[in-house]
Amino acid sequence: MSQDTIQYLVLHRCDPSCNMARYYVLSIEPSLLGDAALIGEWGRLGRLGQRRVELYDNRSCAVEALETCL
Repeated sequence: MSQDTIQYLVLHRCDPSCNMARYYVLSIEPSLLGDAALIGEWGRLGRLGQRRVELYDNRSCAVEALETCL
């Protein structure tokens, strides 16, 4: 794992000709139990989206999972 790791990633995809306005967010946050949580959120801009939480034993495992998503 390198010194520069991604902890928070925000992507937007907008195409007015297709009426498309989407967002995607990946973040690594501590859980209440001290583990690391990889949180993924996605949906349409201006609307409530969906959220998925994946728990990992430590931060380095969560960073590896985030980098795999890319």
